[in-house]
Amino acid sequence: MIGMAGLSRSGLDNGPASSMRALSIICVLIFLATVAGASAASLPSPQQVDIPLRGGGILHAQLYRPDGSGPFPAVIALHACEGLSSHSDQVRPRYRDWAKRLLKSGNAVLLPDSYGSRELGSQCKEPRLRARRERVADVMASRRWLLQQSWVAHDRISLIGWANGASALLWAVRPQVRRHNGEPDFRSAVAFYPDCRLSAGLGWSTRVPMLLLIGGRDDVSSPSACRQMVDGARGRSALVRIVVYAGADHDFDRANLPPNTLAGPSEGETPDRDWRGIDTEARTEAHKLVAEWLMQ
Repeated sequence: MIGMAGLSRSGLDNGPASSMRALSIICVLIFLATVAGASAASLPSPQQVDIPLRGGGILHAQLYRPDGSGPFPAVIALHACEGLSSHSDQVRPRYRDWAKRLLKSGNAVLLPDSYGSRELGSQCKEPRLRARRERVADVMASRRWLLQQSWVAHDRISLIGWANGASALLWAVRPQVRRHNGEPDFRSAVAFYPDCRLSAGLGWSTRVPMLLLIGGRDDVSSPSACRQMVDGARGRSALVRIVVYAGADHDFDRANLPPNTLAGPSEGETPDRDWRGIDTEARTEAHKLVAEWLMQ
């Protein structure tokens, strides 16, 4: 019996065609694993840093830093609901892949571990940590820490987030969160497939330029809600650009996730099942757009 996670959008297949498809999938998985291994091998090991949280506690984070004394632009990267690390990976392949790209462009990359720091596992099914509260506090603590580092270009600190991390980003860039203490604000932000449904109904806007990338077939997040949120912010917000990739699903930028994978809900929401996986064209375009956006 084929598990539900292995179904394609067309349903169950039988016979020789199914065998050939299965063989093709195995070959793709072997190739992706090889690519992921090569990518990890060329990326230096991250440095763990401990960041004090206001109100008590320590936020653990992984830091990738370019060689030299700087000052370097920096990117705070916010993991999705599965967390930053796994049993076998200090930093999951998705974030290592992006860290490598950002590092190659001259950016330092700081990845705060919101769940591991609080001794929590995945928050995909029954989340105990709120994106709009604890995770926003983690964002601000990470920014304060970077502003204390002499090797950081203080006026070029940006944000990037995926799924639940992108939802936290939406809250972190709202005008209400800005502290008027004379310090430079975030330079820009990039949100990959956030859940925009709550923000769309609350008159959301952003104080820093933001790029939002989402798949048109994303049935975990909501492309229509994100469009509504962005359209509602026009005229009272910093620049927001939304790009909807018509044929792409949730997690379209994950190189180690085959396309049209069926899984349970990643953000603890309906529907009961969701489609996700890499869209090579959308992923390639996103790499280009993110690099251009962060260089502005």
